[in-house]
Amino acid sequence: MNSKQMNSEQILARLIAFDTTSTTSNLQLIDFVRNLLDEQAIASQLVHNDDRSCANLYATIGPDNIGGVMLSGHTDVVPTTGQDWNSDPYQMLGNDQLLIGRGACDMKGFIACVLAALPQISAGSLQTPIHLAFSYDEEIGCVGAKRLVESMTGFEVKPRIGLIGEPTDMAMVLGHKGKVSYRVTVTGLSCHSAYISNGVNAVEYAAELIAFIRAMNARVQQQQLDQSYSVPHSTFHVGNIKGGTALNIVPKQCEFEFEIRNLPQQDIETLVHDIKHYANDVLLADMRERYPEAAIEFDELSYYPGLHTDPASTVIAYTRAINPIDRIGDNVSFGTEAGLFDDIGINCLVCGPGSIDQAHKPDEFVKREQMAYCDQMIENLVHRCRQTAEFE
Repeated sequence: MNSKQMNSEQILARLIAFDTTSTTSNLQLIDFVRNLLDEQAIASQLVHNDDRSCANLYATIGPDNIGGVMLSGHTDVVPTTGQDWNSDPYQMLGNDQLLIGRGACDMKGFIACVLAALPQISAGSLQTPIHLAFSYDEEIGCVGAKRLVESMTGFEVKPRIGLIGEPTDMAMVLGHKGKVSYRVTVTGLSCHSAYISNGVNAVEYAAELIAFIRAMNARVQQQQLDQSYSVPHSTFHVGNIKGGTALNIVPKQCEFEFEIRNLPQQDIETLVHDIKHYANDVLLADMRERYPEAAIEFDELSYYPGLHTDPASTVIAYTRAINPIDRIGDNVSFGTEAGLFDDIGINCLVCGPGSIDQAHKPDEFVKREQMAYCDQMIENLVHRCRQTAEFE
């Protein structure tokens, strides 16, 4: 069955069947997408990761000398390990209202709607181009999109607006928080616990730094608030910690991981600087008075910027004209790739089928009604792009 015969629900079933759990390969899914594009004589390019086990896909349909509209989604999904599913998560199960499977809403549903429209997109000449951007490893920190964005910065013409199809119940979301996460390794000096003055306790110094991070979480609540978010301030969170070998040994090393989810209008570099300043100029200075080789090291694990789209932006008016759900949604605390694209001048918003409440959970689903709304939005987009040349 080729794309001329498949609707969005049928394509979604095919996409769900590919296990594209983050950090595993997405190449089988990408090959499937490329075959659908090839059927319509649509050229595409791949941007691989270092070991070529994963790839982003980018394609332009229509004129290549004006900006146009980008439809973007990530191909990876979160693991099902430890989750109690009532069906095989990689075999789509449907009923009168729901389509169930891993990635149904987050976010293979959106990609399926885009791919189902390929015959319609290629059937007539587009006056305004439509760009497709499908990425890998979004779920572990927008890894693939960063590499895709790097390649796009060299394009002579980039998309002017972008629709990022994360699940928003088809509401148009204009803002989301950014995120940075770190692994911190504190190295002290081990000794017998009966003679603690001869050592430098890495666990205790790590605990002091964690307490400082916790205090910052309380402090930012007094500094900057944005009531358009359900959690109206930047947040700090320590997720895991390990250190020490035995109670009677002063621990040489302690390691923990923390994240900051920042309001997009709050400078995340300043927040990180405050933590590093306390670690290096206060704690480490004290440690090195007793042990010059002591260290506190920060390794960045992930980063993506927030999104703060002006309500008067072109992308808002454009999407309202094609979206059958004419509703501006609340800003969200989860992150997307929209901020990365926005940073290179692509005016973005987030809008896609399904609810974030279903994402990452067992028996993940997208409502059939939501898929129909998304199909209609893509159909309206194609009609508009055929009728007029915009973003010249």
